[in-house]
Amino acid sequence: MSDESREPVVVLMTAGSRDEAVRLAEMLVGSRLAACVQILPKMESVYWWEGAIERAPEHLLLVKTTQDNFARLEQEVRALHSYETPEIIALPVTASSAPYLEWLTSTAKSHTG
Repeated sequence: MSDESREPVVVLMTAGSRDEAVRLAEMLVGSRLAACVQILPKMESVYWWEGAIERAPEHLLLVKTTQDNFARLEQEVRALHSYETPEIIALPVTASSAPYLEWLTSTAKSHTG
């Protein structure tokens, strides 16, 4: 496994309800696809969808994982998510405390191959 594949990422995703956010978070942590998921309280999203501006209440999930887990994470989230096109965006972590990074990479087990 390359060092790049174990690089930490933070995945942003939204859910339409707290219940859905909790189900997604528990699935990701329980399957070790993520070391931690934080669920932020209800917010309002404004977005373009099917030719119109839409507004909807959503919950934001901040998912801590590694790059090599992203493909499987996306697959599992898309299978459970209520949205036709869920937001699943990975952002690189450019710096982290060494103890936290060790915990994250040892907790979010590799799911490649």
